[in-house]
Amino acid sequence: MTRKNAREIAVRICFGLSATNEDAEALLDRVFDEEYYASLAAEDELYAEYPDDKQAEYIRRLVGGVGVHSAELDEYVMKYARGWQFARISRTAVAIMKIAMFEILYMPEIPDGVAINEAVELAKKYDEQETVSFINGILGSFVKSETVAE
Repeated sequence: MTRKNAREIAVRICFGLSATNEDAEALLDRVFDEEYYASLAAEDELYAEYPDDKQAEYIRRLVGGVGVHSAELDEYVMKYARGWQFARISRTAVAIMKIAMFEILYMPEIPDGVAINEAVELAKKYDEQETVSFINGILGSFVKSETVAE
């Protein structure tokens, strides 16, 4: 499994977090139950390969971090989505942006440009072109305003 696939699985789990009352750890434990994961693999090739320990830790770090920092990340999305009501933004777009923002803020080993590029690529897969541009713009503004140039 590639890091790109692991990130995509994390986005899907974060999307699921927004639709349930389950906490991040409980949802992760359910997804990583081998029998349940195999049922997902039968429906979607993204789940064809069970994550190794490193990939599972990366997914857990992303999803757990987004879960813990959800309110903060929502605030950033609202701050940079000028002229948009938060409720109008697709849950998929929000999940993608929250993953990227978490990586930018809390995972210094991942370059900001990589986090943004991967978010844009995921948006191309799941959303319309105008949403892709919207996500790219929000993340670009976020990085310029919220991070310190090194």
